Amino acid sequence: MDLKRRSKVSAEFSMSSMTDIVFLLLIFFMIASTLVTTSALDLVLPKSKAQTVKRKDVTVNISPEQQISVGTVIVGMNELEREIMKQTGGKEEAVVILRADKSVPYEMVVKVMDISYRNKLKMVAATDPS
Repeated sequence: MDLKRRSKVSAEFSMSSMTDIVFLLLIFFMIASTLVTTSALDLVLPKSKAQTVKRKDVTVNISPEQQISVGTVIVGMNELEREIMKQTGGKEEAVVILRADKSVPYEMVVKVMDISYRNKLKMVAATDPS
């Protein structure tokens, strides 16, 4: 009686499909990482142990050169209030994040805070968590 197996189980493993998947993932993450851009200025914020705010509607940045930007739009002090109101879009209880460099004169910070107070917007001063 001749009992031979006709099908043999192969113990080989092909890595070609695995390398294709890894290569595609590498390309995807390389492309995705180049599309991420930061729209913030390089500011040195004052240090604080306060918690950060999760909700933000408008960000006002004041650079060390006293250049003001609302979001990504650079504005002068004269157009600041109009641009803030344009970007809040009339939302009730809109939150304005103020990111002012620590070398900015206090007078400029107070002017931005005054604009928020007049328009009944919530103002949060951003700090660097220490």
